[in-house]
Amino acid sequence: MPRPRLRRRVGFEPDVTYFKPAGIPKSELEETVISIDESEAVRLKDVESLGQEEAAIKMGISQPTFHRLLQSARTKIADAIVNGKAIRIEGGNFKIVGRRGVQERMRMGEMRGMVERRGIIERRGMMDKRGIGKGRGLREGKGEGRGRRRFL
Repeated sequence: MPRPRLRRRVGFEPDVTYFKPAGIPKSELEETVISIDESEAVRLKDVESLGQEEAAIKMGISQPTFHRLLQSARTKIADAIVNGKAIRIEGGNFKIVGRRGVQERMRMGEMRGMVERRGIIERRGMMDKRGIGKGRGLREGKGEGRGRRRFL
């Protein structure tokens, strides 16, 4: 059985989620669907001009996965422009992250034992300054070691 996919971190949720060519009724158009995580990849790479490594880190995914997301989104966008299709942005495997949302959740008590430091949420007492697990750390009883870092 394959392991479940990790949710990608997305720094924004688009206000406008539908684009169509002018002068053609919506009922006569074919649609291309771009996931929100694909649109985040395009935003980070093309709008914010981040490198693939840096953008992948922001989304919490590997660089090859980021490249595949970006390539998929650009292919869909090019197809829609060249062939006169509408673009709908929806769905995907993601979670919205941001400083405001984290602070609200901390205030509401949803993140007991969590502490915000440098924009990253860490379990109190589980990581040292370099992000390396101490003692039981993030590996829950497996001894010293890095373990998998978990961010919100």
